[in-house]
Amino acid sequence: MEQRKDGKTVLHFCKTKESRPLDQNWDDLRLFLAVAREESLSGAGKLLRLDPATLGRRMARLEKALQTVLFVKSPQGYMLTEAGSDLMQRAERAEQAMRAATAGVPVQSDQLSGQIRVGAPDGAANYLLPQVCAAIAAKNPDLDVQIIALPRVFNLSRREADMAIGVSAPTAGRLVVQKVTDYHLHLAAAESYLARYPEVTSVGDLQGHRMVGYIPDMIFDRELDYLADLGISRVALASNSVSVQVRMIQQGGGIGIAHDFSLAATQGVRRILTQAVSLKRAFYLIRHADDRRNARLAAFAEALAAGLRAETARLEAEAAQKTAPKA
Repeated sequence: MEQRKDGKTVLHFCKTKESRPLDQNWDDLRLFLAVAREESLSGAGKLLRLDPATLGRRMARLEKALQTVLFVKSPQGYMLTEAGSDLMQRAERAEQAMRAATAGVPVQSDQLSGQIRVGAPDGAANYLLPQVCAAIAAKNPDLDVQIIALPRVFNLSRREADMAIGVSAPTAGRLVVQKVTDYHLHLAAAESYLARYPEVTSVGDLQGHRMVGYIPDMIFDRELDYLADLGISRVALASNSVSVQVRMIQQGGGIGIAHDFSLAATQGVRRILTQAVSLKRAFYLIRHADDRRNARLAAFAEALAAGLRAETARLEAEAAQKTAPKA
């Protein structure tokens, strides 16, 4: 470490008695990047599947090796010092260089291996990805697939996931975006609810019914604000989770907008007003631009997209069959 006349700290990657040369220890830099991006040991620990205490010791060892302080620790988290910010820039360049170096390496066999993490909104994560990823994993025994199901937009620049499923196409950032498939949504209600309350024959009738939907101030994408488009202002039963909403509908809690693919296996629930209200949205597969030439991720992305298209079509067909009038 060198303190310059202008007051800035300059890091030199050199060997000390207590440590290996930092340029030979990518693992320390990888852990450092996770802590810097998550701004906490607990957040980085979840991402890396490491105990926060172990991660804290690794960061202390790194600071000792560099003979400088990288983080300001507080109850609010880990904030980078000036030296930490300088190291982060260097580490990110190293990360990009390593990805670029392996991007063109061809897959040596028809099988995928290693770990791949996919981020997705919980509708796709609960009703589509389990079947799709299980099928991919069955064909690739050495592949580990992790699904992060969260109702929010994933930050691929911070490497929260290798790729993400989104409900709208992002326009900012260094990303590669591929439309995967359209999906459909309709009003749905439990048979038990419909038997207890007045018949619903038009959109106007919804004003007299309990509605199930998203918590209004937790809608993370405008594409999900379905009820507002129908003029519904009050949501009697609300959740930020699609699967919770479907369960509320199934329990007779009210009427809500549901993904057709979620209704195929949801007993006692059927679509209503299908001619008057029929919504169409799309899933997009989003990847970081630096991964464009990564053969392993490209092969997985292709299999994932194909599986999502097929599974969405299959489940939507089953849901439509449930709604079809009986002969």
